[in-house]
Amino acid sequence: MSHDLPLARDGAHHDARLARAARLEAARGELREASARGEGGRHAMRQYSHRMDALIQQLYADAGPLTQSVAVFALGGYGRRELCLHSDVDVLILFAGTIGRDDERFLHAFLNPLWDLGLTIGHHVREVAEGGGLESDNSEFLLALTDARPVVGDATLLDEFLDAANLPRTHARTLDALKGLIAERHAKFNDTLYQLEPDVKDSPGGLRDLFGAHTIAKLTDPALLANGGAGPRAMDDAEEFLLRVRSVLHLDTGRHHNVLSHELQERVAERLGYTGATPSQRVERLMGDYFRHARVIDRSLRFALKAAPAPIGENLVRGADGIRFVDAREASERPETWLGAFQAALDAACPVSDDALGTIGQNAGRFAAEAFFPSAGHRDALLRFLRLRPGLYARLSEMHECGLLGQMFPEFKAINCRVVRDFYHKYTVDEHTLLTIRNLERLLDHPPRDRERFARLLSELKASELLVLSLIYHDVGKWTDEDHTLESARMAHQMFDRLALSDEQRAEVDFLVREHIRMSLVAFRRDTEDPEIVRQFAQFIGVEERLKMLCLMTLADVEAVSRETLTPWKEELLWRLYVDTYNHLTLTYGDEVIDREQSQHSALLAQLPPDLSADEVSAFLEGLPRRYMQLFSHEAVYKHVRLARDLAPDAVQAWLDKVDSGWELTVLTHDRPFLFSNISGVLSSYGMDILRGFAFTKPNGLIVDLFHFTDDERFLELNAEGEAELLKTLGEVVLGQKEIAATLRGREQGAFRRKLPGFAPVVHCDNDSSRRYTIVEIVAEDALGLLYRVSRAMSDSGCDVDLVLIATEGRRAIDVFHLTRDGRKLTLEEQADVTTNLQRVLEGRS
Repeated sequence: MSHDLPLARDGAHHDARLARAARLEAARGELREASARGEGGRHAMRQYSHRMDALIQQLYADAGPLTQSVAVFALGGYGRRELCLHSDVDVLILFAGTIGRDDERFLHAFLNPLWDLGLTIGHHVREVAEGGGLESDNSEFLLALTDARPVVGDATLLDEFLDAANLPRTHARTLDALKGLIAERHAKFNDTLYQLEPDVKDSPGGLRDLFGAHTIAKLTDPALLANGGAGPRAMDDAEEFLLRVRSVLHLDTGRHHNVLSHELQERVAERLGYTGATPSQRVERLMGDYFRHARVIDRSLRFALKAAPAPIGENLVRGADGIRFVDAREASERPETWLGAFQAALDAACPVSDDALGTIGQNAGRFAAEAFFPSAGHRDALLRFLRLRPGLYARLSEMHECGLLGQMFPEFKAINCRVVRDFYHKYTVDEHTLLTIRNLERLLDHPPRDRERFARLLSELKASELLVLSLIYHDVGKWTDEDHTLESARMAHQMFDRLALSDEQRAEVDFLVREHIRMSLVAFRRDTEDPEIVRQFAQFIGVEERLKMLCLMTLADVEAVSRETLTPWKEELLWRLYVDTYNHLTLTYGDEVIDREQSQHSALLAQLPPDLSADEVSAFLEGLPRRYMQLFSHEAVYKHVRLARDLAPDAVQAWLDKVDSGWELTVLTHDRPFLFSNISGVLSSYGMDILRGFAFTKPNGLIVDLFHFTDDERFLELNAEGEAELLKTLGEVVLGQKEIAATLRGREQGAFRRKLPGFAPVVHCDNDSSRRYTIVEIVAEDALGLLYRVSRAMSDSGCDVDLVLIATEGRRAIDVFHLTRDGRKLTLEEQADVTTNLQRVLEGRS
């Protein structure tokens, strides 16, 4: 008896297949008869689609049992209940959860019988969760979803799927995809509907255009086609006509054929009941009706493409003027939805319309900050909005202009149109703040080659929204004349509570706001070649992510001061500090400096040219600080060794090198009074802008000085003998054969300078930041020969200049000197003496 069971099952399956085939053939027979009578329009196709629904419902039941919720949805023409005789049957099969082996068995049991019936099944199988990653490049699938209707199973799964896909955003992508497909399809027909052998489905004015117009209305404004185009009744008549023509084409060709070719036109005219004395007359009347209906569809589609606003979100559409509210009155009472308009504009890369900005501007003052973020979801949406991406600066500017930014962040209102009169910043504080965000945004899209390194940092950030939030708050404390960094941090804490930031988020933003000027101070005013400076800075920063954010914040902040502030030289200094600090944090945590020195020394000796010995090179390096090895290439070191061999006491060896950031002047000579100041004086007398100076002194009195400078007046470029002239003057001044002070005075008297209010110079001594040097920082009004005068005053006080860092911020010169006296740091008494001398020079009393 057990041997009979498989035979019984096979028989049952065979009977079921025969029954299904009979049901399908009966449904097709009805449609064939209607098509043969010329009545294969909407009613006949709906009947056929209804019969297909019943077949699929039966197969769904037979394919069970189910291990989870599953639903089948009709798509495309089948979804619209306009299934033609040989059309594809498009379906979406949705699973509530992850598809397992039992679910795959269900799929085979469901789909195989459909294929056995000879149907062309276009099937999409998805899990509900996949809606969140709905592919934007599958345009046909996105469009098919607009006509989806439930056939069998849990109908709520489609809503869950589309919710996961963020329905309004999906609609926008769908609309863009539809427009692209229409343009592409029309191009294949030379963009004209007047085809003598038209494709009733794909040609301009065909069924696809009609469905396209309806889809545009569905996604944007259901009443759209009632307000323009050819009108609903004319479109209905056109659709009925084309469906009847198409049904005849499928019937008489026995396949999925939609071209109304010359040889088929007579047959179609006959089946549709056209009269005339000759076949040609009947065809002419048929084609005349075709073109009239095609024009109706074409006119309606063109109107829809032109007039339809794009759906973006709740109460939001995208019109020609940008994002606007569908119902401005409703929007005016719901401030928690306003951010959605700017998010939609950000997503769509378009502005918020003037009407929407006007609605917000008229009502923003009615609401406290808490009204914009009433729930955790709204607060999370704000942080998502602040993630750095193209267009963020423009949207934040719109929010600022309409008053929304200041209402959301009341602390920001304190710097609205705030002017800080320091002759350094070029913009109001609020505009400066927004420009910092624009500067970072520009790193996202094809940055200049020299900015690609910073762009990589930006791409590596885990939470760019915290960097943007920090930038918004970094200068809010400038409403007062006190320390703005501390005040900005204090004001930021008020925002922390409103947004319910996590402890980690609070700590990050607090650090960035409170310390946002620290990296620029270290990069531009400290000897970053000193491993101790880098070690201290790395210890202060602590982690790589914070270093990346502070580096980017510094870049954006300095550049937003004015277009001239962030010079290529400063940018390079900032990058070097980042790299050295990053290496210190991630490599050997302190031992790296010593290892690097040893490896560099070994590499130097390993590549010796034939005319140099290891002993000679090692003897030359003895007594030089480790940063000497970091500043000079191997070839430069070899050159120094050769020149130092027989350097006479009264000899000066000097040469110029063109580098990316400007020029380098290297000087080898024996120590003598006022050497550093004389060199800087010569450079200033030729109009050079000194960026940084290094002084290396060997125990035997040999001096190696290195100056980085720019030639903004292009003296060296425009004068063929310029280099030789400068070096000749340098030698004469260093050897005491020429006085440079008079030359500088004459140049300064001849220079034109705007008369602006001055400010008192500041001299500050720091004996803690460096283990080897006393650091003296001078902030004074920039002037020609300033470096010459102050370095000479230091020499008058018995100090040796080992390093000077020069920065210019507007009219302020910020010169940072690393000094020693007799090879040691300065005592308090010596610091007081040099401070007095410097103040006298800076105030013009000597």
